[in-house]
Amino acid sequence: MRADEIDYEIFGDDMQGVSVRLDPGERMRAEPGAMMWMEEGIGMETSTGGGFLKGLKRKIGGESFFITTFQNHGGQPATVGFSAEYPGKIIPVDLAEVGEVMCQRDAYLCSAYGVEVSVAFTKRFGAGLFGGEGFILQRLRGDGLTFMHAGGHVLERRLGPGETLRVDTGCVVGFEASVDYDIQMAKGVKTMLFGGEGLFLALLTGPGRVWIQTTPFSRLADRVMSASRGSKGEHRRFGDVIGGFLGGD
Repeated sequence: MRADEIDYEIFGDDMQGVSVRLDPGERMRAEPGAMMWMEEGIGMETSTGGGFLKGLKRKIGGESFFITTFQNHGGQPATVGFSAEYPGKIIPVDLAEVGEVMCQRDAYLCSAYGVEVSVAFTKRFGAGLFGGEGFILQRLRGDGLTFMHAGGHVLERRLGPGETLRVDTGCVVGFEASVDYDIQMAKGVKTMLFGGEGLFLALLTGPGRVWIQTTPFSRLADRVMSASRGSKGEHRRFGDVIGGFLGGD
């Protein structure tokens, strides 16, 4: 099924959102809870998006069991806005150009109707056993626009044939299907135990594009949880924790 052609505008700086313009009859799909506003004429319907099995696969992949479809039922163009649950950047990807993209769980935000979102298990045993956040990936496939969300700033790298890049597993947002993905153990006992970067790294081999995020949500959550315990284990209010974190305490 050919995806609907849509127009969009990304707004904001550190906390971005995307405004999508739908012509009469056009549709969008998004994760439940991603919608910010709908203009008159836009209707929404929540479903499994293709039966129980598809919903179950999304749930296994770390997303919601249901997916929401937005359609312009009016006679004039109308907009609908989407944003993620935590600060970061929105990455637009035209699948008509790249064909297929693999992304981390929670990276998918929304897409044109007709883009297929499914779960993709890693091919390598090492990646599946030790990949952590990269254990289960999502496959975005079709010929329409899709939008991924990343924490913090986004760096896009284009890897040449055979070129490799080692990345913290949590910092990988997504990559083109032409990129080979595996897991590599960190070298050196001291590095593994005291380096603070984890035992394993994602090994990405080109050709293809790779998107990297500077602030994975898991890293932010760990920092907030650590601050909430305080230096002596005392209880602190959530507002104090966030204030201290933003203030550099």
